[in-house]
Amino acid sequence: MNLSQRINNLAPYLFVEINKKIAEKRAKGEEVISFGIGDPDHPTPNNILNKLHETSKDSANHRYPETEGLLSLRQAIADWYQNRFKVTLDTKSEVLPLIGSKEGIGHMSFCLIDQKDVALVPDPAYPVYSVSTQLAGGEVYYLPLKENNSFLPELDTIPQDILKRAKVLWLNYPNNPTGAVADISFFDKVIEFAKQNNIVVCHDNPYSEVTYDGYKPCSFLEAKGAREVGIEFHSLSKSYNMTGWRIGMAVGNSTLIDALKRFKSNIDSGIPQAIQYAAIEALSGPQNCIAEHNAIYQRRRDLIVDVLTDMGCVVSKPKASLYVWAKVPPKYTSLEFSSDLLEQVGVLVIPGTGYGPSGEGFVRLSVTISDAMLVKALSKLSSWKNTREPFKPKR
Repeated sequence: MNLSQRINNLAPYLFVEINKKIAEKRAKGEEVISFGIGDPDHPTPNNILNKLHETSKDSANHRYPETEGLLSLRQAIADWYQNRFKVTLDTKSEVLPLIGSKEGIGHMSFCLIDQKDVALVPDPAYPVYSVSTQLAGGEVYYLPLKENNSFLPELDTIPQDILKRAKVLWLNYPNNPTGAVADISFFDKVIEFAKQNNIVVCHDNPYSEVTYDGYKPCSFLEAKGAREVGIEFHSLSKSYNMTGWRIGMAVGNSTLIDALKRFKSNIDSGIPQAIQYAAIEALSGPQNCIAEHNAIYQRRRDLIVDVLTDMGCVVSKPKASLYVWAKVPPKYTSLEFSSDLLEQVGVLVIPGTGYGPSGEGFVRLSVTISDAMLVKALSKLSSWKNTREPFKPKR
C-alpha cells in the first residue's frame, strides 16, 4: 500500500510518543506521574455543562450545523472581545467559530501557503505551526526564541531571500512552551514588519486568561493596524476547562476569516450546536471560574518552581500560561534530564527539544496536575539524585 509522501514524511505528534512511553512503563507495573499535556484537571463549570445538557435535548441541535456557526455565538465572541480587550469585531466578517483553535491553525496554513512558500515559525513553539506548513507544501524558517531576548523573535535577523518568500509569521503570547509574554509595543513592531514585507501575522492567544500575580495580557488585535495584516486564534479550552468539547475561534482580518471559512466549509461540518450554546454560556455567563482556576494554578506554579530550583534548575515564575519552563542542571541535555527523571523517580517532564531545536537546555512542566498527584510528584522529584560529576578543569 502506497501512502502519500506527505504522510510518509510526517513524524508522530509529540504527545502521541510521550503517551506511548508512559503506557509502556505502566504496563510493566511502574508508576508514572506526568507533567506533560496542558489539559486542565478540573471539570467544565456546572453552568456550562447545564446549558450543554439542556440544548443537547433539542432536536434542532441534532442536525448538521453551519460552518460559520450560530450568529448568537459569533455575537458572544464579539462581545467577549469587546469586554476583555476593547476590540470591536464585525460578527459577519471578522469572527469564525472553530472546532478548537488547533483545527483553525492547521487549516490556516492551507489558506496561505503554496509550494515553496515560507512560514516564519518560532523555535521552540507549538508543533502545529510547522507541521501544518509542511503539510501544505511550504517551508519553515525557524526564529529562535532566546532567553536573553525575553523569548521574543528577532525579526531583523531574517535574511532577505527568506523574507521574499515568506507568507506568514506565527506568534503565540502568552507563550507555549516558554511562558513568555509580549506587550503592545512588541506587536506594534510586528505590524510594521508585516506591512513592510507583505506578510500575514497569525497570533495564537489561548492563554490570555491563564494569568498570575495580577498580570493581564493583551490581544494582538489591540495594536493599531493589526486587522490590516493579521488574525488571532483563541480558545475556550484553557479559560473554561473545555478542552474536550473542542471549541475555539478565529477573529480579525475579514479576508483571512473568509478564506478560512471557505476552506472549512469544504472539509468539515461545523461545531455541534449544543456545544455552541455551551460556549455562549461560557463567554456570557459568570466569569468567576477563571480567577478560581488561576489561584489554583498559581499555587501549583510556586510549588513546582521551588522544587525545581532546589534540584539545580534555573527557572523564573511565569506571568501567564499553564507551563513552567526550566533550564536543566549543568551537564545535562534536555532529553538526558527528562529521561533521568523518568527512570529514577517515574516523573515525566517534556524535553524542550520536543518544541524545536532552540528548546535545548530546557524542560516544560504543566501545572494541570491534580493537587494529590502534584504533592506525590514533587516528593519524587525532591528525591532525584544528580548523578553527573561536577566539571573538573584540566591542569
